[in-house]
This record gives sequence, C-alpha cells and structure tokens, in this order.
Amino acid sequence: MFQLDTLLRPHIAALVPYSSARDEYTGTVGVFLDANENPLGSTTTEGDYNRYPDPHQQAIKQRLAPIKGVRPEQIFLGNGSDEPIDLLVRATCRPGLDGPSQDGPGVDHILIMPPTYGMYEVSASINDVAITKVPLTPDFQVDTDAVLAAITDTTKLIFLCSPNNPSGNLLHPDAIRRILEAAQTALVIVDEAYIDFADVPSWAAQLDQYPNLVVLQTFSKAWGLAGLRLGMCFASPELIAVMNKIKPPYNISAPTQALALDALTHEADKRQMVSEIMAERQWLADALQTLPIVQHIHPSDANFLLVRFADAKGTFKYLIDQQVIVRDRSSVKLCDGCLRITIGTRAENERLIEVLRHPAPVPADDQLPLGTGDQATKPELVSND
Repeated sequence: MFQLDTLLRPHIAALVPYSSARDEYTGTVGVFLDANENPLGSTTTEGDYNRYPDPHQQAIKQRLAPIKGVRPEQIFLGNGSDEPIDLLVRATCRPGLDGPSQDGPGVDHILIMPPTYGMYEVSASINDVAITKVPLTPDFQVDTDAVLAAITDTTKLIFLCSPNNPSGNLLHPDAIRRILEAAQTALVIVDEAYIDFADVPSWAAQLDQYPNLVVLQTFSKAWGLAGLRLGMCFASPELIAVMNKIKPPYNISAPTQALALDALTHEADKRQMVSEIMAERQWLADALQTLPIVQHIHPSDANFLLVRFADAKGTFKYLIDQQVIVRDRSSVKLCDGCLRITIGTRAENERLIEVLRHPAPVPADDQLPLGTGDQATKPELVSND
C-alpha cells in the first residue's frame, strides 16, 4: 500500500514552511501594511504590480479544476512544468552519488525511459541524484518487464512522457497501469504536456484510484502561453501540500496569474486552435511523405512530427541556412537520422515543404548560427540523452 510519508526525505516531512504575508491574510480588501510593499504604486504604466500575488493561485485553481475534472486541492501551479519536476526530485530523493548526505547515503534514484524529455535527467543531475535508464522499445513504447525489474526500494520517481517527446506517440495505457500498480514505494509521473493533441482522456481522471500518480500538463502548448511559463501538476492533496510547502512563496507572478485567468475563459478558442493544429499535422505528414529525402514519418499524438531523413544533419543545416528552424534529434537514442518538426501555420508548413523540394548546397558550419547547447537556458535545448 502506497504511503507518501515513507517516500519523503525526513527533513522535508518535518519542514516548517515559510509563512508569507499573504498566507496570514488572504483577503483582498484592507490597509496592507504587512509585506513591506511600495504603497505608491508601480513604476510601469502597464498595470499596478506593487502588491505580492496570491501565493497559491486560488482563483486559477477554482477555474481550472472543473475544466480538468479534478479538485482545486489536487492542483499545483509551477513556473513551467520544470518547477514541479524539480520539487518532486528535491522532496523525495536523497542527494549524493559519491557519499553520505545529511539524510543518509545517496542511493535514491529516478527512473526514466529514453528517448524522453531532457529535464528529468537535468533536474536529477542538478540535485546530485542517481538516474536509472530503461530505454523505450524501437517503436517508442515502454519495455514494461524491464522497467518493473529495474524498480527497487530506492526508486523514488518514475517518469513516463505520454505523448512522448521527441517521438510524439502515446504510451500504451496498460504499461502505465502496470507500473502504477507495481510501484507502491515510488511516485509515477505521467507527463502530458501534449495531451490536448491526443484523442484520449488524461490520467488526471485516475488520481483518486492511484495515490502514487502525478500528472504534469502545461499552458505552453495547446493554450499558446509558452511565454508565461505556467505548468500544471495534478496529484493527491497530500502531495500537493508538500509541494506548496517547499516551493518559493510567490512562484507565479501577478501578470501570469491574470493572463492565465483570462485564457481559461477562452477554452473554445483553445479547442479551435488544437483542431487546426491537428489538421495541419495531417497535411504536413502527407506532404512530407511525397519527398524522396524523407524515409519515415513516425505516428504522432503531439503538435510535432519526428521524421527520418536520408541525410538528417545535412538537411538540418540546409534548413537553418533557409531560416527554417527545426530540431536535430539524430543523435538521440532510437532517433537516428531524425529531425523533430513542430507543426506550424499553413504558410509556415508550405514554406518548409517548398524548401525541402528544392535542396541547395549546404553552407559551411562556420556560416551557420548554431549553438553548441553548452549555454542553453531552455530545457528544450538540452539533449534528451
């Protein structure tokens, strides 16, 4: 039987959280002399932001809960999905690969299934936490028996990305269910950043059935709010309370909260955009299939296509020279020769096809504005392997 208390690091379970001024008084009317704010207003003409925002984003959670079919107390909002990923690692995994830590030997680990989203590994590495890798099968599905064999008493987090990045496909639900039922001493995180583009229900509907289940979603993709950096995490109220305890006091800014609240009143617009993107996904797949340089298009339940080219690196460099920017995934496990192509507008997709139909000599490497990734500041720029 799953028990959250046995999973948490001891000092996290005993932590007394920071109490902000807005925790002590949650009203919106009064004379506010408690938070050392500037009472005269803001130095920007774009709004009044001199007061701290709601530290728990209650208005958003109240509006979001019925949309997602969960309760407000099952929602955590983070600075992108990367914040809850990091918080989950810090809450459960004892750091220290080379020796003991204050909580004991650093033997805890996360389990990931490459190729997958790179920030799971990055967050674990930043926190000095061990990583167990069980690769997906060649068709980008979970090797369930191998995953179950790799789970030990010190496996704290198991990450499943569905639809998966960079392959784009949904993971088989039976595999996820078997892992949820077997991993009674670990949290199973299903990352659904691209779920809006797949014709399946969210695993968030199963939260009450599986207390070890965590579901990640984002406002960045279907909602078109990547610039806000707002991620959603759905879990048991007990785990959400732990995450609220260890997060920064005001992790979601007032402008972000206001814009997210406005976006949630336009759900019909979001559905229309999703429908258009899915139609463009089919159009682009059909158009790419006619090109001799395209060898295979992987099935996608996301807003991108993973495409294998005869010369992926040469094609990537040529596209850069033509100012058409895609992602080179050819060095990622199981993605040999593949580029990841985000679904654009019809005009952008037509431009991509036009360029690929008329290949030109590839310029020398020193003429291309390519980064090495060494100074990458966005998780999307971090290699998945």
